[in-house]
Parts: sequence; C-alpha cells; structure tokens
Amino acid sequence: MQLKCAWKVLLLGLLALQHLEIATGSRILAAFIFPGKSHFMMTNAIIRELVKRGHEVTFITPFSLAKENLGSNYTEILLKQYNFWPTFLKTTKAKSILDMTDVPIFTFLRTSYVMGLESQEFAFEQPELINLINAKDKIGKYDLLLAEQFYNEGALLLGHLYQIPTVTISTFGFANYLSPLTGIVSPWSYVPHGWKPYTDRMSLMERIDNVYFCLIEKILRNFWYYPGHDSILKKHFADKFDSLPTINELERNVSAILLNSYMPLETPRPISFNMIQVGGLHIQKPKPLPHELQQFLDGAKHGAIYFSLGSQVRSADFPPEKMKIFLDVFGSLNQRILWKFEDEKLPNLPSNVMVQKWMPQTDILAHPNVKVFISHGGLFGTQEAVHFGVPLLGMPVYGDQNLNINKCKAAGFALGVDYRTFTEKELRYSLSELLENPKYRDNMKQASKIFRNRPLDAMDTAMFWIDYVIEHRGAPHMVSAGLDLPWYQFYLLDIIAIALALIMLPIFGLCLICRKGKSVKSPEIKAKRN
Repeated sequence: MQLKCAWKVLLLGLLALQHLEIATGSRILAAFIFPGKSHFMMTNAIIRELVKRGHEVTFITPFSLAKENLGSNYTEILLKQYNFWPTFLKTTKAKSILDMTDVPIFTFLRTSYVMGLESQEFAFEQPELINLINAKDKIGKYDLLLAEQFYNEGALLLGHLYQIPTVTISTFGFANYLSPLTGIVSPWSYVPHGWKPYTDRMSLMERIDNVYFCLIEKILRNFWYYPGHDSILKKHFADKFDSLPTINELERNVSAILLNSYMPLETPRPISFNMIQVGGLHIQKPKPLPHELQQFLDGAKHGAIYFSLGSQVRSADFPPEKMKIFLDVFGSLNQRILWKFEDEKLPNLPSNVMVQKWMPQTDILAHPNVKVFISHGGLFGTQEAVHFGVPLLGMPVYGDQNLNINKCKAAGFALGVDYRTFTEKELRYSLSELLENPKYRDNMKQASKIFRNRPLDAMDTAMFWIDYVIEHRGAPHMVSAGLDLPWYQFYLLDIIAIALALIMLPIFGLCLICRKGKSVKSPEIKAKRN
C-alpha cells in the first residue's frame, strides 16, 4: 500500500514538472565606469536585486560591494577610481562645490564632456578592463550588458564585442540627448533642458534660451564629444580588432533604457516603447533607526527638520555668516533638527540640533515626526522626499538641482532659497511657511500618492524589462525605425526642402515670366512713343 502511494506521488511529481517552467538565472555583464558616487545608489540597488533573483552578475565598478557578501553569483571587477573633481574645479575655476552655481552653463557642459572623456580614457588603461576586452571565447559567455547612460559611452563596446543586447540605466532620468538614441523628437518648446531652471511652462525668452542651449549641446555632442570617444577607442583597440564601431553605432544597439524618473517629478513628453520609467527603485523599506536618532525623533513633540546637502555638497563649506544664520534660526525653533554635517564638533550648537557626518536618509524621512527636508535638490533625495511625503526647502547648487526644485515649487510642495544670498528673515519665513501652512503637506501627500501609484513596483518593473530583453534576444521590436534614418530624414529636412521647392518653383517661374514681359515692348507701344 505504501509502495502504491509512493508511485502515485512520483507520477504526480513528473506530471507537474511537465507544466513547471524552471527559471534559470541569466549571465549579466554590468559595466559602470563613470565614478559618480550618488549614481550608484540606483546602480547598486539593481545589482543586488539581480543577484537576489538568481542572475549571475559580473560587476565592473569603481565602488566595491564585496563587503555585502552577495554570494557566488556575484563577481566584481574593481576599477581604480578616477577623481574628476580636481579637473572639474580647475576647469571651472571654482574653489568648492558651492561655487558651482556661478559657473556658466556652457562651461559646465564643456567640463562635463571633458570629465566623461577623461574617465573613459582612465578606465581603458586599467588591466582589469583590458583583460575583459581582450578575452578569448567571448561569444556565449554573457546574455546581457548593463551599463549607465551617463558619460559612460565607452562601456557599450563590451556589448559589441560579446555580441549581447544592451540595457542602459539613465540615472539622470530624461535627457535631451536620449532622443536620437530612441528615435523620437524631444519638443524643446515645452521640455526644458535638464540643466536649465525651467518648467514645462516656459515664457518666450525661456523657450528661446532653451532651444539655443539644446541646439548647442547637440552640436557639441555630435561634433566634439562623440568623436573624442571614437578617438579613445581607436587609440586603445584599433590594432586589436579588424573594425571598431563608432559611439553613435554602439548607442543604436541599445535595446532599452531604464529611466530614473516617474510622475509627478517628470512632466508628460514623448517616449518610445524602450524608454522605461523606474524612478525611485533605490528606495527600500525603512529600517529601524540607530537608537540615538530614534530617541531624538520620537521626542520631537513639535516635529523635526532634516537637513542634508547630499554626498558632494558640504555644509561645512558655508561661510561663517551663513552658518550663524542657520544656527540662530534653528535654535529659535520648537522643532528638532537633524543635520548631516561634516564636522561633528560644530561650535555653538543649539540643544535642539543634532549633527552627524552620515545619516540614514530614507529611514529618517520615513519617520512620521519629520515635517521638512532641507535639501540641495538632488534627484535621488527629491524622489525620497516625495515617496515619504515630506515637503522640501530647496537650496540648489548645480546641474539638475534647480530644475528639480522648481518642479516641486510649481507643484506646490516646496519652497526655495538661494544659499548664496538668503537672509535670516527669508530662512525663518520659509521654514515657518512649510511647517505651519497645511497646503504644502497636502500637496506633497498627493504627489506621494501619484509617485507610489504604479501598475508594478519600480524595481519589479526594471527586473521585468531586463528579463524581457534577454528573453527576446534584444527585443528589436521595441526599437524605433527612426534610428536607421539619416539626421536630415529624421528631422524631415528632405520633405521640407521638397515642399519649399514645390512652393518656390512656380513663384520663381512666374517672376521670370513677368520680368520677361516687361523687358519685351510691344510694337504699338514703340509706335506711340515714336
């Protein structure tokens, strides 16, 4: 009897296996060369999740995850870190990061391109990456290349060499230079450049400025930045491979782009099938706070304010007169203030202010007593504030920070001050308004609801489309045919030229006839004159 039962169980198990699709992990090569530390908040989150879901990941990175013991599915190729800040500060003539606000935007753009080229050159001189490029038997070793879509273009060469599809991650979110990568036209009339402090409701002068800068960037990228990358590839690999694709050709092989963006922090705009919005995927479930911070926030009967300027901007670089304003205003408030500050021995610190060199930002913002977040307006921090519903006081410094804060101000859940010129009265008023006027928290709650309300969680969305590209071998059906068009066809310049010709030729012919008629005098007219 027992033997019969055993056979039945075995038979049922075999039948079940016929209908069971056993998932096997893919082999993913992740190449992240650009050493932007804040960007790795998103990158590392994706790498951890891929490993967790059973994929074999080889991670090329300047920032190690070895301490996290991700297991046997994780292989790390650690690159030396290219320190771009000395070059950045020298080129822009800024003394500190806080001076970046005064750098002209064209200088900032040109310096960013130099930084991108230098970081790629630096990476291709490192033996760890050279060994991967020169390895034999590349075909079939990996199923997918994962790379950042931000001054990381040289890494796309690996997708070509290993003949695998590529998925990129735009940690910067939407950017105008993504248009020719995806075969869409980004309308400059209402889509502001990411480094311009405009919203989608631009005035005439703002639109002129936006179009001008977008056009200049396009020219610089196509005629200086990309050729610079091509020269780097030729310098290092021309003698090792029969033919090398250009950066433009490599970018046309990108199957999908994961965008660090989502409503309401991004306004409606054209997107293609392979532009996937996954903004906020780095935000994890809140963890318990360290005991000291937990007690400090739990005891904030009137609420608390969290103050952090991110990983690059240093609060310690504020001039003494601004430091005095902060301390005077903070000391006069009933709220408690947590301040991520680089020097924990800050003199004249009020009793309601706690400073630490590092703080678990998302866990703090998740605490119900945190009422205001004083921020520089970085994209990751702004997403975290919206996710947890904490109104913002923005102090933008450079890059996309002005744009991010202005979007939040326009949506009614933030205020902004200029960190260079703010007064005690302005800071006090802004904090009081955010703390006491319920409209900011109400608007932020609505924004948070929109940001969280998705058909699929941000991380699950990213994982789905990575798996999708692998399963469909690059998913060419998602890629627009616009990528195959020459630039003059893509922008309809050939059609416009034909239309102008059809309009102008009859007019030109009519003008010739009229001119000929005037020049030929009839016999009657001649006779009358004689």
